Amino acid sequence: MKPISIGTYSIGLEHPPFIIAELSGNHNQSLEKALSLVDAAAAAGVHAMKLQTYTADSITIDSKNSDFLIKDPNSLWKGKNLYSLYQVASTPYEWHKSIFDRCRERGILCFSTPFDEAAVDFLEQFNPPCYKIASFENNHYPLIRKVIKTNKPIIISLGLTSIDEILELNEFLTKENAENIIFLKCTSAYPALPKDANLRTIPFLREKFKRHIGLSDHTLGIEVSLASVALGACVIEKHFTDSRASGGVDAAFSLEPHEVKTLVDGTRTVWESLGKPIFDLSDSEKKSLQFKRSIYVVKDINEGDAFSVENIRVIRPSFGIPPKYFEEILGKKSKVNLKRGTALTWDEIEK
Repeated sequence: MKPISIGTYSIGLEHPPFIIAELSGNHNQSLEKALSLVDAAAAAGVHAMKLQTYTADSITIDSKNSDFLIKDPNSLWKGKNLYSLYQVASTPYEWHKSIFDRCRERGILCFSTPFDEAAVDFLEQFNPPCYKIASFENNHYPLIRKVIKTNKPIIISLGLTSIDEILELNEFLTKENAENIIFLKCTSAYPALPKDANLRTIPFLREKFKRHIGLSDHTLGIEVSLASVALGACVIEKHFTDSRASGGVDAAFSLEPHEVKTLVDGTRTVWESLGKPIFDLSDSEKKSLQFKRSIYVVKDINEGDAFSVENIRVIRPSFGIPPKYFEEILGKKSKVNLKRGTALTWDEIEK
């Protein structure tokens, strides 16, 4: 598969993982905090900051009907109604220019997840390098069609989606002539448990759909993200905060700056370690060749003496005859006097 360009970055297996910091609602309705999070994310080395572009009215309605209440007893947002949650979590439209500008100043990309078609029109004024479709919207074909028309790369999370639904989505994308699509493996739980990550899905998705695959990671910590790179994830998205203790709608499962720095460095190290199938020795390995084994004289031998398990052994280092000839040499006679510690060579053995 050809790499996909997002800004100045190339996305694909042959390139370092693309790391996205998700701002979400961790700004706590403070523009100053949002801008400081951009600064912290850039300092940590991320490649992009991602926003979410919606209003409570564009994503739901203000209703006290039980359908609109979060009832899951394990949810971070238990008891809230959707409208009030989205009021707190949304990033005000009037902040977007300041955040996009700050990202440019700090040398990182900025883009967003639109949640309705009008949000796409709004975001186009900032010329984002790509768009993100959230798991909860990956069946919103009118929205996806609108994004396709921008001719920008599209990152699509596949949380809450069966294989049949992914097949249908992929067919829709193909029919719409959508190019430069990246799928993200995603477990849509907040936080998600590592045992539910099922990262072996990543190579399956890449082979099945012939698309670049990444990970939208809602687990705590960075271990799952690191493991995903070993399985071929070329994009990693993690929620970001300056401090989990400072609160925020998604702070509980977000990474702090020092963790993001470790993630950025760690994913690149994992990616570099993958290399390619090869059995030639590296330059660093060649220096260690001497520590392999070979056949050495371990007891003084006189000319004409027979070689035996008492006077020769397979030991380190490797300057003598290879060990595979040990049995063949036993019983043969020495052509010369040999001192203990001599690396045995064929010139010293009678034919």
